[in-house]
Amino acid sequence: MTRIAIVSKPLKEELARLLPDLIGWIRAHGYEPLLDTESGCYTADAPVVPREEMPQHRPGLVIVLGGDGTLLAVGRIFAATGTPILSVNLGTLGFLTEVRLADLYRTLESWCHDCHSLEPRSMLRAELHRAGEKHLEFDALNDIVVTKGEIARMGEFAVQLDGKIVAQFRADGVIVSTPTGSTAYNLAANGPILTPDVDAMVVTPICPHLLTLRPIVVRGDASLSVRVEGIPNLALLTVDGQRAVELCVGDEIRCHRSPHTVNLVRLGEGGFFEALRSKLSWGER
Repeated sequence: MTRIAIVSKPLKEELARLLPDLIGWIRAHGYEPLLDTESGCYTADAPVVPREEMPQHRPGLVIVLGGDGTLLAVGRIFAATGTPILSVNLGTLGFLTEVRLADLYRTLESWCHDCHSLEPRSMLRAELHRAGEKHLEFDALNDIVVTKGEIARMGEFAVQLDGKIVAQFRADGVIVSTPTGSTAYNLAANGPILTPDVDAMVVTPICPHLLTLRPIVVRGDASLSVRVEGIPNLALLTVDGQRAVELCVGDEIRCHRSPHTVNLVRLGEGGFFEALRSKLSWGER
């Protein structure tokens, strides 16, 4: 029997009412529900496993009940499996989680009857090299960000593309973004918007101390590196804004396309530019 995994955002009161109904719908349609720990706080009607162990149970679909942050976390967990993800917006902005709660069951019906499409979203792989050796490795759906610490002094960074120097500069940090992440921190830092199907990465300095330094778009198959050359007190590497690693002077973050993708369930309605208009007021006068 095909399993449907459910992952929920913490501390959402509506889940106490929503989850029992959703579990009943899943079983009535011949599927077996599987809940993450957060979902299990609201009902005992289905098996509960930690999120990180869900891919081992091979669900045919993952339902995300939350906001973009919950989707980013789930995307990284299931990226290696390619499991379709249906994201339902219970957050605030919900740029990625485009399905409204009112449309949940209609969307599920479409998935049951194979009347949907899968929208693949590319991921970014970052390798942290320290003292000439690979120290850690991460995959990101949105972005990899290198930033200075809390003191209001800039760090010093160097960016290379395919082994050639691009720029050395002082700034608050550097964002390396996927097309999906171009509408997140990259956009707030005056970076360009990329449509999700563009094969590219964006490199955006954060508050650089140069009037001439601007974001750049590079090939999706490029090899990009960010080197920490000087920090006032602390530097951090963050992954999708959810994982953080303290950096040292001399650390190098090597970025390239991940072999994994995140597959989002779409019904072909609205689309990327509708989300830009309705949620970011793009193009309005």
